[in-house]
Amino acid sequence: MLERFVRCGADLSATFFPMRRGTSDPTTRIGRGEVWRASRTPDGPATVRFERIGDGVAVGAWGDGAAWIVDRASDWLGLADRTDTFEPRPGVVHEAWRRSPGLRIPRAGLVVEHLIPSILEQKVTGREARRAYQRMTLALAEPAPGPPNLGLVLPPDPARLAGLPYYSMHPFGIEKRRADVIRSVCTKAAWIEATASMPQHDARARLLAIPGVGPWTVAEVSRLAFGDADALSVGDFHVPHLVSYALAGEPRGTDERMLQLLEPYRPFRGLVQLLLERSGARSPAFGPRMDVRAIERI
Repeated sequence: MLERFVRCGADLSATFFPMRRGTSDPTTRIGRGEVWRASRTPDGPATVRFERIGDGVAVGAWGDGAAWIVDRASDWLGLADRTDTFEPRPGVVHEAWRRSPGLRIPRAGLVVEHLIPSILEQKVTGREARRAYQRMTLALAEPAPGPPNLGLVLPPDPARLAGLPYYSMHPFGIEKRRADVIRSVCTKAAWIEATASMPQHDARARLLAIPGVGPWTVAEVSRLAFGDADALSVGDFHVPHLVSYALAGEPRGTDERMLQLLEPYRPFRGLVQLLLERSGARSPAFGPRMDVRAIERI
């Protein structure tokens, strides 16, 4: 086990919540004052624990990739996200920031690890995507390193996913289109991982060059892998309504209206999105909700 102490005010639950794909995500556990995460680093599998202690965070890591994560603990905790310069004007965003001052934007790297579940979230309900990720991860489960009886498993191995036929993902609730995108991404894993060390503009351009990966998916990955506090979920079904309602009292919004309302908050538009999502604000509901499909039964 390797250990390190990082002085910072990051709210662990708020900062790492976007990494967890539902409460049943077998790779991540968020508890009171601590977060556990299993990952595949360039040096090998690792499990990391972040624990709030006094004015900082105790970081402990196990496995062949332990040193890789411990060396980057400050990035994972969002110490480079520039939120110390974020000063929203009085109003709903200011109040949301006052209530969540420890929210940070992590720069975790491990691009493919975040890209796979983001692809699963394309054009489906959140519940459907979380269920598919959980099933896929457990079906290909490899125990994560760490203390005995920890119970975490590693994220799916890209090399293994690349070799699976598309129809093998059907029982997980993944149709051919998303299965093919995941398999394509996994065959280019090294080329994609290189984006973690590229300028953000170039990294986003490389991801957008992948068939089946659009601006929404790139934004979801950019906030976690690249620490991009300005990454905004353009193309999302809910976010434009939330932003328009919270900032302008308009029950329905479009991407264009969202971008207009959030322009004054650049380069922290992605941070504002997270703050509004955490604030409890909800746009009025109109019409029936999207059905949760059971693709594996089709």
